[in-house]
Amino acid sequence: MTRNPLRRLRLWPRSLLWRTFLLLAALVLATTLGWLEIFRNYEVEPRARQISQNLVSIVNITRTALINSQPERRRELLSDLADIEGIQVYPAEPGERLAPPADRPALNLASELVRRQLGESTRFAGERDGKPGLWVSFFIGDDEYWVRIPRERIERQVALRWLGWGALALALSLLAAYLLVSRLSRPLRALAGAAGAIGKGKTPEALSESGPEEIRTLSHAFNQMSQDLARLDADRALILAGVSHDLRTPLSRLRLGLEMSGADPQLRDGMTADIEEMDRIVNQFLDFARTDGGEPLQGADLAGIAGEVAGHFRRHGHTVTTDLATVPELPLQKMAMRRVVMNLVDNALRYGEKEVGIAVRAEGRSVVLEVADRGPGIPASEVDRLKRPFTRLEVARSDKGGAGLGLAIVERVVRTHHGTLELLPRPGGGLLAEIRLPIA
Repeated sequence: MTRNPLRRLRLWPRSLLWRTFLLLAALVLATTLGWLEIFRNYEVEPRARQISQNLVSIVNITRTALINSQPERRRELLSDLADIEGIQVYPAEPGERLAPPADRPALNLASELVRRQLGESTRFAGERDGKPGLWVSFFIGDDEYWVRIPRERIERQVALRWLGWGALALALSLLAAYLLVSRLSRPLRALAGAAGAIGKGKTPEALSESGPEEIRTLSHAFNQMSQDLARLDADRALILAGVSHDLRTPLSRLRLGLEMSGADPQLRDGMTADIEEMDRIVNQFLDFARTDGGEPLQGADLAGIAGEVAGHFRRHGHTVTTDLATVPELPLQKMAMRRVVMNLVDNALRYGEKEVGIAVRAEGRSVVLEVADRGPGIPASEVDRLKRPFTRLEVARSDKGGAGLGLAIVERVVRTHHGTLELLPRPGGGLLAEIRLPIA
């Protein structure tokens, strides 16, 4: 059975913040556990010696007390030892059930040290006749006795406050790791957001040039790049607007001179069509230069804008059907959005030639605008390329004209409005240009 690599990757966080934090947390935990293990290993021998000294002292004192006490008062002595010190003494009996003591390094070493001082005949048990504790044997003459020592006097009691302090130190270490990593990831997130804004055709605010030297250098370089791109974009728009504006005057003179020349009507119509095509290209240059977000947002009805554009084309003799539903008002750059619908309908009429339709409807949290035609459509592999400036399909270069800016203008304006543009195959043949704009 093969594992799905995508599922395995989901268990590992994708953000730099959490990846680095988890690595630092694992390092802190590993270091803490390592120090704990080192402490335990180095503690075994000193603790074993302490346990053995306590056991030897208890056994010797108990034996001496029993030997030197009066026989009639031994029972009272044993009762006081049990009540005051928790130490109980029992005579060894045949057939008694013994269980070995716990197998712990410190206790095993302590047992060896006790045998060296009390004799090799000393026995140990962890339980005798169902009574738990640490049992150590000793002899008075030929009689063997057991002394029972409570586990509390042998086992180490870990104070809760030490556990609390350890947990607090670990939590503070993890918090410090999180703060350190977040200081690095915050400017990176800001950088990613600014890069996304540039990708949407906006000019982001300058990044804060603070923090570590590498982050400051990166932020400064990005700010410089953003300023250079904004300057280049402004220069390009200025050049396009200037050239387009300067071309309009000679085009107007050419149109006027052609009308007054008395040339052959067929030749005149062809030249007039060429001049109109040149004028249309000039208009596209101006539109592309104007899509810089300078127009303020205002509440507008997208269905109303689509209806106005459809009426404009109908007055010029084109057949454009509409299916306009009632939709909420959206914050739009009204003139820019009108140019969007104009460009889409113009493309549909240019390449589709018939059955051009405009539809507007609300769908979920979006308003959808669709412009459909029955033209040859666009291959899926060419969709993204055609959204770039000055790109056209090879089949359209020969006889359809245009500068290849129509869809680029649409893409820029829609992206400025936080919307999406999709060029989809229309059922039954043709192209469906779909724009989705968020309602909120």
